[in-house]
Order: sequence, then C-alpha cells, then structure tokens
Amino acid sequence: MTALPERYVCIHGHFYQPPRENPWLEEVEMQQSASPFHDWNLRVDFECYAPNSSSRILTPDGRIADIVNNYSWMSFDFGPTLLRWMERHDPETYGAILAADRLSAERFSGHGSAMAQVYNHMIMPLADRRDKVTQVRWGVQDFRRRFGRMPEGMWLPETAVDLETLDIMAEEGIRFTILAPHQASRFRRDGEACWTDASGGRIDPRLAYFCRLPSGRTISLFFYDGPISHDVAFGGLLGSGVEFANRLLGAFTGRPSELVHIATDGETYGHHHRFGDMALAYCLHHIRANRLAMITNYGEFLEVSPPRHEVQIMENTSWSCSHGVERWRGNCGDNAGTPGWNQEWRGPLREAMDWLRDAVAPLYEKEASRYLQDPWGARDDYIRVVLDRSPENVDAFLSRHERSPLSIDEKRLVLKLLEMQRHSLLAFTSCGWFFDDISGIEATQVMSYASRAIQLAHEVFGVDLERPFLEILGRARSNIAAVGTGADAYAMFVKPSSADLVKVGAHHAIASLFNGGSEQPLGPYQIEYGRYGVHQSGRLKLAIGESRILSRTTLEEAAISFAVLWLGDHNVYAGVGRLADGEALAKMQERVKKDFRKANVREMISLIDSTFGEGCYTLKDLFRDKQAEIMGLILKAAVEGAETGYRRVFDDNYSALIFLRDIALTPPKAILSAAEVVLNSEMRRALTSEQTDLEHLGRLVDDILSLSVQLDGDLAFEAGSKVQRELEGAAADTGDAAKLEMAARLVAVLKRLPLQLNLWRSQNTAFLMGREHYATMSERCGGGDGEACRWLAAFDKLVDQLGIKIQR
Repeated sequence: MTALPERYVCIHGHFYQPPRENPWLEEVEMQQSASPFHDWNLRVDFECYAPNSSSRILTPDGRIADIVNNYSWMSFDFGPTLLRWMERHDPETYGAILAADRLSAERFSGHGSAMAQVYNHMIMPLADRRDKVTQVRWGVQDFRRRFGRMPEGMWLPETAVDLETLDIMAEEGIRFTILAPHQASRFRRDGEACWTDASGGRIDPRLAYFCRLPSGRTISLFFYDGPISHDVAFGGLLGSGVEFANRLLGAFTGRPSELVHIATDGETYGHHHRFGDMALAYCLHHIRANRLAMITNYGEFLEVSPPRHEVQIMENTSWSCSHGVERWRGNCGDNAGTPGWNQEWRGPLREAMDWLRDAVAPLYEKEASRYLQDPWGARDDYIRVVLDRSPENVDAFLSRHERSPLSIDEKRLVLKLLEMQRHSLLAFTSCGWFFDDISGIEATQVMSYASRAIQLAHEVFGVDLERPFLEILGRARSNIAAVGTGADAYAMFVKPSSADLVKVGAHHAIASLFNGGSEQPLGPYQIEYGRYGVHQSGRLKLAIGESRILSRTTLEEAAISFAVLWLGDHNVYAGVGRLADGEALAKMQERVKKDFRKANVREMISLIDSTFGEGCYTLKDLFRDKQAEIMGLILKAAVEGAETGYRRVFDDNYSALIFLRDIALTPPKAILSAAEVVLNSEMRRALTSEQTDLEHLGRLVDDILSLSVQLDGDLAFEAGSKVQRELEGAAADTGDAAKLEMAARLVAVLKRLPLQLNLWRSQNTAFLMGREHYATMSERCGGGDGEACRWLAAFDKLVDQLGIKIQR
C-alpha cells in the first residue's frame, strides 16, 4: 500500500433493524406506522440502504456527476437478520452490499470493509456465557456464508461490552471491535508500567489499542471520535459533504499514522437525515479527489499501524446508555422521550426473559442429549440450517450431530427443540427494551419470540410455561392505561398473531374462497388440498374440503378438514380441525351442503360449531396481509361501482368544470371530488398498463393541472416504475433509438405532474447505459451511423430530463 500523507480516515456505519418477522410466519406483516410502505424494513431500505448502494455526487448546478456505492468506501456492519430479510426482499441492494465488500478488499490491501455483528443484537453483558458463544458463532457463520470470508471485526450491539464477550470473540477469530470513547478506563504504552486515566472519554481516538483478555488472548479496540460522531448523527453535520470532510480533517494533530474515524447508526445516512447518503458520498469523494488523506478501513489500518498501546475497558457499558447497560433492564432514565412516562416495565420484561431462558435450557439439554452428541454444539451449528432449510442441508446437519440415525418423528422433535432455543435467543433482541413502553412494536416483538418458544416447549414436553411467564409480565405496568400490564399487552398484541398447523390450515381454507383454491405457500408452510369443493348460491359461498399442511421448519405436518361459509361482505365463518373420522366428516359435509342449498344459514353455522368445537375462525383470525388482501377483493366491486358513479358525474360535468376553470371560479366540492377520483384512477391505470399511450397521458396531466387535482402519493412510485420499465426495454435493446425516444418523452410528460417522482432506479439505469454505451455510440455517430446519432440525441434528452451530467 502506498502511504500518501500518513493521515487516515475511516467512517463506520452500523446498519441494523430489529427482526420484525412474525415468529410463526417468518415474514414481516403489514405495519401501518410505516405507511405508505408495507413495513419499516421496506421504508428504511428505500430511504437508506438502497440509496447508499447508488449514491449521487452532484455538480454545482445539482446534476448527477457520478453514482457511487458508499459501502465500498466506508466500514460497515449489517445485522444478520436484516440481511436475511434483504436477501429475499431487495436482492439488488443485497448484492450491491456483498459486491462492496469485495471491491473494498481490492482497495484496502485485501481487507474487506464489512464487519460481522452479534447475531440478533443481544446486549452481551446481560447474557449468560452459553448465549454469548452462540451469538458470536452465529454472527461469524452468517457472515462467512454471505461474504465468503472470515470476518476480521465484529460489531457489539449498542457497543455494550464486557471482558468475557471480548474473550469469546477473540477465541472465535475476531481481531477487533469498535467502542465509544467513554468505554475506555485507562491506557499505557506497551511495555510501560504506568497507566493513564482515560475515564470520561479521555482516550485518544486516533490510535488503535489492544486489550489483554482473561484467557491471555488479546483483541484490538478502536474508540471512535465522539464529538464528530455526535454531530453527524444529531448535530446537522450532514448538511454539507465538504463541511463533513473538513470536520474530519480538522481532527488530525500532525502525528504520523493517525486514524480519524467515526461510528454512527448507518440509518443516519438517509433515513434519519434525508440525503445523508449524498453528504457521505461527497465527503469521501472530496477527501479522495483532493488527496487530503487516505480513506481506509480498520483491517487495513491495523496492518499499517499495529496497536502499540494497551487499554482497559469500562465493563458493562454501552454507547447509548449513560448508566452502562441499565437501559435494557431498568428504569434508568434513558428513553425515547415520551413526557411523563417511565420504564419500570423493563425490569419485569428482562426477568421474564431470563426466567424463560433458564426454564427451557435444562429441558432442552436433557431431551436433546438423547438424540444429539452435543446439544449445545448442535445449537451453535444450527445457524447453518437457519440459513438454508433445504431438505438436503437439514439432513446433513442432523447426520453430523445425531447419536444414531433418527426417525422422521425424532427429526421433528430435534428441530422443534432447536427452534425453541432459536426463539429464546431472539427474545433477547435489544430493541425490546430500548423504547418507551412495553406495548410498543419492539417489546411485543420479543414477547412474540418468547411465545413461540413457550408453544414449542408445550408441544414437546407438555409443560405450561406461559402461566408463570405471564405472572412475571403482570408486574410490568404499561404507561398506557388502556393496555394495563405486560401480560395484557401479550394478550392483545402477541396471542392473536400466534399459530399452529390448524390455524395455518384455517388461513388457507378461508383464503381458498377468494383465490380459487390455490395451494400458495404461506411463509414456511406448504399446503396440498385433497378433496375440495366450492358451492355458491346467490351471495352465499361454501368451501368444503381436506388439506395437508407441512412446516418446512420443523417438518411437522397435519391433515385437516374444513368447512368455510361466506355470507357476503366481511362475514366469513370457518370450522377447521384435524382430520379424524372420514365417514363422519362426509356425513357432516352432506348435511352442510343440504342446508346450503336451502340457504339455511343458522343450521349451517350450528353444524360447523358442533363439528369443529373450538376450531372456528373468522376473517379476524387471518394473518394481517391476507386480511387486507381479502378485504380488498370483497370491496373491489363496491369501489368499482363507486368509481362508475363518479365517472358519470365527471363526464356529465366536464365542460362545466373547464368553463369554471376558465373564469376562475371554484367548482362545487362534490363535482371536484368526482374529478379527483376519476383522474387518480385513470392515471393509475395508465401508469400500470403494459402499453404506453403518451397522448392519453398528456391529456390526463393537462386535466390534473388545470383542475388542481390532488394526486395519491403512491402514484409517484407508479410513475417511477413506468419510466423504469421503459428504460429497461431501451437498455435491453441498445440499438433501438425509438425506445430511448419513448422513454425521454415519457419522463417529460410525467415530470409535469404535481408529484415528487421516484426516478432513482431510472437514473441508475440511464447512468449505467451512458457509462457502457455513450462512447461507442459517439464513435459510431462520428463515423456516419445515422441510427447511432439518433440514439445519442434521444439519450441526451433523456439524461437532461433525469438530471444527469454525462462525461463526454
């Protein structure tokens, strides 16, 4: 590596979202608070994770001069559970993150910039040793599977630290981690006897340090620059990339081999601060372009400047709690700032989770020992199954750990035991304690993981752990009177989301009335219908049948029978139960069908009740996304009917509306409302159509502007998607100038809309097209190729509309 000035800069981003999946579905359900997005993962991905993979560097006049992958120039860690979600839901950004690590290794002397993270953001000083080991091993194995290499560094959740955790990390091959400056206790130069007090943040953050551990091992520690990190996260320093760079450069003292580095939540760059990714991109660009310092990462800096100072840490401290780690077990005063609330509930929530961990651990160890050579070693290795649940991989895992060949029932039992352990670990995710009330989505999420562990313990051992668990939660008082206690929050927000195979079967059975009996998988569950029939009489609809539900997670399966009656609107009534006496079921089905033909609703419901007992369900019992989907289908006809009425009002009064506009008078509210409904509907239809009718779009835009119609916010996304589809067609057929002309004209029309268009992906596509083809097309045009000249003219118009400056 060539040392330019012996000044090094490193910016670290800790990218993380709490796992939000329903523990029974392994999918994130709809979260209204994230609107207009489906859930918070999607929202933060749109605002931060994706933009940082293709961040803009702008010219002075605001045009895009370059698009860069910020991850390839910074140090970063991503939560393993977040990457698991991203791999499935945004593979493009996920791929860019993995590619950034490979590219950074080329730039930084073979040291990739990605760091590992403790698996599910557990506060490590509050964990027992066994859980600490599993969390580190899972974090390492998840990293190796994704990034294809051993991690050099590992991020500690909330930088919460103790010596035992550091020792475990070092034992597992981790070379370094990052801490806050106030977490240093004292330091000395290697070989010297006297220590210098570093308490109160008086550690020099420009050096690397080593820490001697109880085992005799050592680990390198970096203490980030606290004031600069604070001002990036909370002080408005991201308002200017140049100011950001100057603040970093101003921290050097002139000594050789200094490292100025900061660490913040990665979400700072785009989610917490809009366009923060661009300030980061320009800061790094400014430093590189002007050769003001070397951009580096921690692994490379350790190679260039190995630590020559020993440090001792303040144990049981963190970066976000001024009281150490009390924020995750008590009412220490640190909170999100809701006036008048307290966090006394944190203590009982921590006690409940600790109790559950200690209750299931001996049950697991004793039972698993019958089938597995080393139950805890198997748990440490179980991450390989979490990452790949293919039958071949599951069988390979079991073969490695079994005492003797397992039967299918024994495999199911072992997998249930391991899932019980996985969910007991997930129940300690730090976010459950971070915010202000036990009824918040983060606290109820960790309670959901606990509930799944409790359910599995009951299925395997027949024990009731829920009652004593809720007794402890009952001592946690919510700040919201209508909630009551933690036990009440559990009943309100956790239990309705829980499921077993019968409830999954009920979900499918009810959904079958609306999807034609499709055998669509639901999270980890597969379904196969046996006998199945649908009967209809007027508005009444009846589905009767049998199905088999299989869990790919635990391999358990159940054969169920069902009868689902739809009375119209949201009135659905379903009886579902495990398949028993086939002859009795057949008789019940015949009786139900007979009553159905007579439209005898009361008798049908009574028969379903008597046959299935407690196994009766309504739309309220479905998982949230399916509820929304079915209600959308139910209301579709009503919506279409209403739109027809609005369209009649709009068409009949269109001329009058235009006349009122011309004489500057406000139309009657009812007629203006009709115009708003119709024009929004027409615009949505035009944007989602496979064909592009520019004349029709132009007329719609004219009407929207002339009548000052308010557009639905999601049309900005639809418009961006429409442009992107046109651009993808042009990119796939580079020689077709007509497609490029169409895309340019489309952007020109849509930019007239009173919307902030989402053209981010289109800009990325156009920028890449220019980088790959502009020079070739220019050469061909210069040689007299008329079609190439036409392509260049269209491309110039397009990038002008998209705000891109092409380097000619």
